[in-house]
Amino acid sequence: MSTVKFDEGRLMQVLVAPIVSEKATLVAEKSNAVTFKVLQDATKPEIKAAVELMFKVEVKGVSVVNTKGKTKRFGKSIGRRDNVRKAYVTLKPGQELNLSGEAA
Repeated sequence: MSTVKFDEGRLMQVLVAPIVSEKATLVAEKSNAVTFKVLQDATKPEIKAAVELMFKVEVKGVSVVNTKGKTKRFGKSIGRRDNVRKAYVTLKPGQELNLSGEAA
């Protein structure tokens, strides 16, 4: 495994927010994975490096999902929700991520 150096300032911006939903909680319990909303152009190695840097845990793997934003109406005006890129970060066995104390 080659260690690629990432810009630390960039890594701090890669993870936008943790996703807290029923599905995310289910995945967390089932496969020891944490879900994050990440930047549209974030790569898997970047996401892995960011999580390891910010939370001091070992990452087993990263899966990424791109969700297209829905078109929504509000009265006469039509708007569009943003596209979302989600990262499911699987942690190595025995590793735990504590989101409650961290500033997200």
